[in-house]
Amino acid sequence: MNTQVAGVRAPDRVRSMRMHRLMRQLHLWVGAWGAIAAILFGVSGFVQNHRAVLKLPQGDSTEVSKVELAIPEAARGSREALRAWLRGEQHMNVESQRVPAGRGGGAGQRGGEAAGQRGNSRGAQQSRWNFTGGNARVVTQVEYVEGDSTATVRTTVQSPLAVLNRLHKGVGGGVAWILLGDSFALAMIALGITGLVLWSWGRSVRQMIFSIVGVALVVLLAIGGSAII
Repeated sequence: MNTQVAGVRAPDRVRSMRMHRLMRQLHLWVGAWGAIAAILFGVSGFVQNHRAVLKLPQGDSTEVSKVELAIPEAARGSREALRAWLRGEQHMNVESQRVPAGRGGGAGQRGGEAAGQRGNSRGAQQSRWNFTGGNARVVTQVEYVEGDSTATVRTTVQSPLAVLNRLHKGVGGGVAWILLGDSFALAMIALGITGLVLWSWGRSVRQMIFSIVGVALVVLLAIGGSAII
């Protein structure tokens, strides 16, 4: 009887051990790829997270050129027409960009504007067309006031830290960077799942609840809840 039970359980243990080894190898290989993402996004994320509290530098941008570009009448009719002309005739791969509310004024002025003043400011902003393009290091910005015969084209160069922060936000990296960032994100998800599976190996549900996994979930819910309430 005992021999039969042991014979039945032996294949299950072998499969379990094989699965465990496979999960460990997957965790190690994915972890090696995810470690690159952890270093890259960890550094830039820490810097951005403490831009206000610790006043950590966010990088600098240096304007290297500013020119006035003559705009033909045919391209002044709409944002789409101007963008198409910039792309086709000037070879500027730019996208339309909205002007942030209150741009050009201080925080106190923005907070204290009356409703009528906000309406006038909003109307002025709607007539200003902004386009941006380039990559993570070199940025091209086009500013155009509707009806004008010229547009202002500025070219700025970002410092290495600013480049890292822009890439962290997915700005200026192009399709290749987006795909790389997606692979990093999937690697981190797989790393977390395989890590939880390996941590749960041989532990009961009660042990899992009172282990680091349970504590992490409680802390996450507590801090996350206080941040949104």
